[in-house]
Formats: sequence, structure tokens, C-alpha cells
Amino acid sequence: MNVDVAVIGGGPAGLMAAEVIARAGHAVHVFDAMPSVGRKFLLAGKGGMNLTHAEPLAPFVQRYAERTEVMRPMLERFGPQAVRDWAAGLGIDTFVGSSSRVFPADMKAAPLLRAWLHRLRHPDAGGAPVGFHMRHRWQGWKTDLESIGGDALHFTTPHGETTVRARATVLALGGASWARLGSDGAWVPWLQAAGVAVAPLQPSNCGFDVAASGVHVAGEGWSAFFRERFSGQPLKSVALDFTDSLGHRFNRRGEFVVTGSGIEGSLIYAASALIRDEIARSSSATIHLDLLPDHSAEQVAAHTAHPRGARSLSAHLKSRLGLGGIKMALLNELLDKATLHDPQALAQRIKALPLTLLRPRPIDEAISSAGGVAFESLDEQLMVRERPGQFCAGEMLDWEAPTGGYLLTACLGSGWAAGQGVVRWLAEQGRSGSK
Repeated sequence: MNVDVAVIGGGPAGLMAAEVIARAGHAVHVFDAMPSVGRKFLLAGKGGMNLTHAEPLAPFVQRYAERTEVMRPMLERFGPQAVRDWAAGLGIDTFVGSSSRVFPADMKAAPLLRAWLHRLRHPDAGGAPVGFHMRHRWQGWKTDLESIGGDALHFTTPHGETTVRARATVLALGGASWARLGSDGAWVPWLQAAGVAVAPLQPSNCGFDVAASGVHVAGEGWSAFFRERFSGQPLKSVALDFTDSLGHRFNRRGEFVVTGSGIEGSLIYAASALIRDEIARSSSATIHLDLLPDHSAEQVAAHTAHPRGARSLSAHLKSRLGLGGIKMALLNELLDKATLHDPQALAQRIKALPLTLLRPRPIDEAISSAGGVAFESLDEQLMVRERPGQFCAGEMLDWEAPTGGYLLTACLGSGWAAGQGVVRWLAEQGRSGSK
């Protein structure tokens, strides 16, 4: 099969690249391993489709940490406002929530994806329709003397193996989280064999397993009582403080959820990169939780020191500080009796309760993944230096960001950049061929 441009991966990055290239008049064919495109996009939107974030661009790009400078050009060309304008062009109104996150007016992902696919298949005048080939799982390159460079794209399908020859290719294969939706990281050895530098894929925006407190059990994990009683329950209105061995500090208020083996949720995800990297260096990381961030240390100390008479400690803390439920259970889980019955030590722990984390949860459970194709292996158009005409985009690139619209914006922005790169490269090839 011969095509003008092949896009491998039907997620946001691949679809955006396809749109940019098709709008320039090139025939684009999207290949995806799954029965339909945008599966992770749809699942991510189940709780409300967070498209982007409304903060100014300067702090927005800082969310990409070590990759801020390499991501900046892409996000300056296709960033938060461009995402909102793009959605509006599909007939999707957006609004800014109380946390400055941007959502579709109906909070749903499906209407946006349907409108997008319709526009890709039935473009305005001047654009070319995009073709879709589902259940085509890419297996790397296969030597084919008829193809450009001697290699063709190799796929397995329900009907057997097939090869595709393309003038240009965009790889938008995702990372390695949520493999059941198509992003399984199987592409890593094929790109490495082709001379492309790939940083190891790691979980990002992930939960963690906890170490045992030593009070109830030896080894690791929650006690059976705590796990059975509180797994799945949220810890609300807490603050997390963590400083790694390099001196980097995270301190933020929010909430998270207790799991069967540890903790996960928005507050944990926000600190996950720092915690993950510290575990890699030191084998564990200890965070500190402020269970009463609305109370000063002095206020807490005064209340814990107040005589409780015949009341139990739980009843005393509930009456004096409103501290009960899962927060009280967490104190009982992590503190020994001596600390619990020492008012001064207890007050200190309520404001800074240590919790040791042993490992991130498996990458397939993570919201996203870190690592991927090193930008050093790509030119400024996101073309692989060792394979002219091959471009990369989306989560398979070596960047990470917190949740809050930053992930999707970077996928769309890098897809837009790769699409523009393909258009320029094909134009240069055309000029070269005409000489």
C-alpha cells in the first residue's frame, strides 16, 4: 500500500498532526491498533473533559519542568488559547472552572471527538479527507526496496500482515500507561534499533505504595483493619510537604485517596515526579501531611494539651479539633501509643505526619508516563535526525506535566508542530525533486 503521509496513532497528537497535514492538501492515512480512535481521550474525559488551563502562558510552560525550554516554542504556537479556539471551531464552547481548568460547556469528550472526526473525514474546501485504518498494529519497519529509504511500515491486522509505504510518517504512539487503550510502549525497541535515543518510560501522575508504620505490621502496606475500612476513602483538606535529597520542595494543599496498597489522587499526582525520582535515588521517600492546615501549630498544641477527663482520645480530638474519621484512623495507623498520648508530640504529628512511600504504582496504572523519545534525536520540526521523513509527537516524547489540561495541550501542540514539520518537509522534497 502506498500513501502520501502515514500517521500512526489515533490519539490527540496523531489526529492533530493529521488535521494540519490534510489541511495543506496532502492525503493522510491514520493507522491505529484499536477498533476506534481516541480511546484514552474519551476515558480521560469521563469525569469532565479538562482541555487546557487558563493561566498565563509564562507560568503555563513552567509546568513542564526540565522540558520547559524545548516545549515553549510548540506551546507559543499552539498553546492554551489555541486549544480553546480549535474547540470553538468544532462548535464546542468552553468555560474556565474555579481552578482555572478549561472544560467543554457540556463537560463531555465524546461530542468534541465526533465533531473532530467528522471534520477530518469531510474537510472544508482545500483540505484533503483523512483515511482511517483501524486494528492496524505497528510492528516497526520492514526492509522494502520499493519504499523510500528501503524501509516500509510493518503492520499486523486481523487479516494478516501488511506493509505501507509513505513519503512521510508521524509516530504518535503514546507512552506506556493504560495499555488496554493502545499505548503500551511496544515501540521503544524499534526506535532504539533505528538509532533513536529513548529515555526509559516511567509512571507519571501516579499513586504510590506505602511502607508499614511498624505499629501494626512488619514489612509494608497498611494494616488489614485500615485497608479494609478505609481503602477508597478520600483525605480532604490536607497539605502535603516534601523536600527531596537535592533540596527541591513541594508544599501544597489538596486531597487524595487511600488505596489498598497506598495513596493516589490529585495532590499525590502533583508531587509524583519529585517523589518518584527521590525513590529512585534513595529507595524510599517520606512525605509529611498536615491534617489540619486551617489550624496553626499553636492552636493544635493548645487543643491537644487541654484536659480530656474521661473522654477517649478520639472523642477529645473530635470535640476540640473536629478531627475524626479517616484522619483519626491515620493517626492510629501511623503513630505508636506513646506519641498518641503525648499532647506535644501528637500536636506535632497532626501538623506534620510522616508517611514513607516505597515505590510508584505500575506504569500501566498511571495517568501518564514520563520518558520517551529524546528531543536530542529530533530536529526543531520533531523529525527524527537519523530517519528523514519520520516525525514524532505526543506522549511518546520525553516530557511530563501535571494533570490540569497540561497533558492534553502538549499532545495537541506537539501534534500541530509535527504536522507543520511534515508539510514543510514535503514542500522541500517537492522543490528538490523539481530541480
